[in-house]
This record gives sequence, structure tokens and C-alpha cells, in this order.
Amino acid sequence: MMERWNPGGMTRTHPGIPEFRHSRTRAKGVGVIMEHIHTAAQNHYRHQPKTWARACVALCLLLAPIQAVRAETGNEGLIASPEPDWPQWRGPRRDGISNEKGLLQSWPQEGPALLWKAEDLGKGWSSPIIVGPRIYITGDVGDDLVIYALDRTGAIQWQVKNGRSWRNPYPGARAACVYSEGRVYNLNAHGRLVCLDAATGRELWDTNILERFKGRNITWAISECLLIDGPRLIVTPGGTEAQMAALDKRTGQTLWTTPRLGNDNTTYSAPILFQYAGRRVIVNCSSAHGFGVDADTGELLWTVPAKNPHGANVAAPVYGAGRVLFMTPHAELGRAYRLEANERGMTAELAWKSHIDAVTGTGLLLDGIVYAAGYRDRKWWFGIDWQTGETRSELKDLTTGAALYADGRLYILDEAGTAALVKPGPDRMEIVSQFRLTPQRVRDAWAHPVLLDGRLYLRYHDTLWCYDVKDRR
Repeated sequence: MMERWNPGGMTRTHPGIPEFRHSRTRAKGVGVIMEHIHTAAQNHYRHQPKTWARACVALCLLLAPIQAVRAETGNEGLIASPEPDWPQWRGPRRDGISNEKGLLQSWPQEGPALLWKAEDLGKGWSSPIIVGPRIYITGDVGDDLVIYALDRTGAIQWQVKNGRSWRNPYPGARAACVYSEGRVYNLNAHGRLVCLDAATGRELWDTNILERFKGRNITWAISECLLIDGPRLIVTPGGTEAQMAALDKRTGQTLWTTPRLGNDNTTYSAPILFQYAGRRVIVNCSSAHGFGVDADTGELLWTVPAKNPHGANVAAPVYGAGRVLFMTPHAELGRAYRLEANERGMTAELAWKSHIDAVTGTGLLLDGIVYAAGYRDRKWWFGIDWQTGETRSELKDLTTGAALYADGRLYILDEAGTAALVKPGPDRMEIVSQFRLTPQRVRDAWAHPVLLDGRLYLRYHDTLWCYDVKDRR
């Protein structure tokens, strides 16, 4: 059974690992409301212990709905995982945004303090997920894809195989794991989906989504970072039996399917989940379209073109304020669509076009600007106005890569192996600090950064580094 964590952020000590703080998102204002009501009530009931106890119970019941609502909905309508910590790819809302504060605003020339590094994890580009005392990460080792559970010092707690490794173009592990209710799920490069006990690594069930839904693998291998929505595990096999499907996360049984989009196959992107106009919507890409479905039924709501010569839609969609952005490295490039709900359902109308053609790094929407890196002709970073698609800023000192945001800074790992701390703004991006993660310049540092409890996790193939980025002054 998974260890329980104090939702108030109190420090917990666990045998064998250093102290760390829980960092679950809290509703804005709830803490302030609690503090004021608590103080007033305590003063009023100071000499009436029984009445004070009853008042505390009533207060908790009153505020419970407020906290529950916030736990479901994150930034700009994105629906967060109810799990603590960093339970899925790109964080609780899949938006690459952390709510942590009190972090270093600059780094020493050699970079932040290295706490530890875990080596020999196998080749791969998957980023870690973190829940409670464990870090889950995958790597290709010889003929096998291996799923590892590390403790918070980087020591291996267990490791299990999830089918074959990928030995074709760009060999290495692709998809990150996802955590839900004591279980860890992962999809390998051949379509094998496995459900494991998170504490022990024991396999609970498996299925091959390409075989099951009559899909075929793609040039650089299916790479979907799986999404969990309540009891449903969302997959995008792109087969004749289903473009997208929801499986029962406990058993693997099919709950709903979305019909195939013409002759479209699966692609490399990952789905996102948000609420718009009273509906919960899942959005992802196929080999030639972006599409949205009803999260509860799988009903296809709308499609938009996302064609390119190789079917290589890699970057996940970006959502905010009723708009969805798709980015592809060919043809369509960056296109934002405005969602409209009506009596017939939902439509997606083109709002703007942009040259942005992100691939391995997905866009990050912050304060009306989406930050993303180009891929082909302009392989550097851009700030794009979310309302107009206008380029507001460019940063040419870093090549394409992936980013997360926390406490006023972008944390960027570019594909050449440079880690950078960048100050974002509406009209400029400024590098505050940077250091080399890899001893030499490389071309494929594609794993997304992770930040939790004041620790920055960076991965390059068989090594995971953990840095202390907490401001301890």
C-alpha cells in the first residue's frame, strides 16, 4: 500500500530517504479563508472546547466542496490528476507548470547542486514520474524495455520488463509511465500496455493495443504517454477498430471507442483533458488530424487537419481559454482553433496560424504567451501571443527542446544537452543561468524536465540527474 502524505505540506521523514515536502496544488484563496475563519472562530470559542470542536467539523464540511472542485480543474480548464506530486507526463495537468515556490532564481556557473545521479537505466527519452517515495522511469536495456522504481535517493527498488525494446530507427524507450491509485501503467514501443502494482512491480494485466484494435505501428514507434481519467485509461491505437479507446484501468476491458478517422493511423503525441462548455473533452492527434472527443462517451466532437508527409504529429496539443493549438513539423505547422459549443455539439474554427513547428518539446502556455521551440528551419525558442499567433519574442541561444515552468522561471533542457534557467516575459526571454548536462554537445536530449519538492530531474538516456534548486537562504 502506498504511503500517505500530509496534504498540508508538512515535512515527512521516511526510512532511507531525506526529508522532503509534499507539493500538491491548493486552491487559491482557500488557505487564506481557512486562516481567517480559524482565527475568528478560535477567539470566539476559546472557552467552549466542545463547541469549538463542533465548529471545526462544520468548517471542514463547508470547505470540502471548494477543495474538491479545485482538485479536478487546473489551469485554464485543464483537468488535473487527483494524484499527488508528479503522477504523469508534464505534471498534474499535463501543461508543464509547477506551482512550487521558493526556488533559486539563478544558478552558480557550474549549475545547481547535484544531489545524486542514477546510471545504467537504459537508453531512452521518457521522463520520470514521481509519486510518494518512488520515481518511475523506463529504459531500453538490450532486448527489453525495463520499468524501474527508484527511491528518492536514486536507488533501484524494483525493476520489471515490459516486452521488447525498440531496435529500429532512434532506438530507446519512448513513453513515460502514469500513476493512479497504487498502480503504474506504461505503453512500450510495440503497443504492449502493462498495469503494475506500484509498490512491488507485480504485473496485474497487459494487452497490446495495436493488435487488439487492429492498428499498425509507425516509423519511429508508438510513443503515447497514457492518460488516466477517473476509472478510464485512454489509448490512441489508430486502428480499424478504434482511433481512440477508453479501457477500464482496473481490468483492461474496453469501456468506449472512437471510430477511426478515415485511413489515419496512430502518431507520437499524447492526449490532454480539459473542461469546456460543460463537457469534459479529450484532445489528441492522429497521423493526419487533430481531434476532440467526449471524455465520458468517446463521441467524436470535431476534427481539424494536421497533415504532414510522415504522419509525424509529435507535440501534444496545448489548451487554454477555449482554444487548442496543434503543432506539426510539416505543412500545417502551428494552428490554433477556437472551440464553439452549440445545440449540435462542438466545432473548432481556425483562429490563427503560426510558423511554429515544435516536435519533441510541447508548447507551454503562460500568461497569454505560448513558449515553444521550432524544429526545422528555425530551431530556437519563440514566445507566441495566444490570442493572435503573433511572434512576441525569440531566444536563439538555445536550440529546440522541452521546458517546464515554476516560480517565475522556465527550466529548459535543449536537445544539445544544455540546461537553462530562463526568465519569461511578454516581449522577451532572458537566459539567467545555464550549464551543460552532458560532457559534450549531443543531438537528442529529448526527455522533458521534472520538478518536485525543490528538486530538478533531468534525463539523458541511461542517466537521471537530481539537482537541488530550492532557495535555502
